[in-house]
Amino acid sequence: MLCLLLAGYAGSGFAERADREKPINMQADRVTVDDASQISTFEGNVQLHQGTLLIEANKIVVTKDKKGYSQISATGQPAHFRQKRDGVNEYAEGFGERIEYDSNAEIANFYGQARVKREGDDVRGEHIIYNTKSGVFQVFGSSDKQPGAPDKGRVTITIQPKYKAKPPASDSPTLPAQPSDNQTQP
Repeated sequence: MLCLLLAGYAGSGFAERADREKPINMQADRVTVDDASQISTFEGNVQLHQGTLLIEANKIVVTKDKKGYSQISATGQPAHFRQKRDGVNEYAEGFGERIEYDSNAEIANFYGQARVKREGDDVRGEHIIYNTKSGVFQVFGSSDKQPGAPDKGRVTITIQPKYKAKPPASDSPTLPAQPSDNQTQP
């Protein structure tokens, strides 16, 4: 069940493709597996590793549907994922009070103080939807802006320049050396 979930997740636009073929290692304080309903619940300092993929949460619930697709719901303060991007030496990270992933639709949702970081770029909002097939982000602020929290209802995005600009060449001409007025005669 978890293999199907992670195979879909690892195939995302920012995921290391080789992760799909790595073993899954999980640690938790408690695990409940209900084969009849196809629901597995991992609770207490949950860590899921598969290759470069790391998901950390207080609780992870994995539900498998009749077609074999999985739904994952990770909750925490915040829940966190980190994974190497395919073909480049960089990592993508995501945070949220709740992270949900649908392996059939290949869509990840981050809820509550949601944040996705990649190569210095940083996207924040109350809800982030990331389509892992198309690589399209949708970011939403909160509709219930709180007094005293000026950015609570707003989306914040920081995009780093992709190419560093070269320092400008000096426009001042080089001055020729001039003899000093106070030269001494040999």
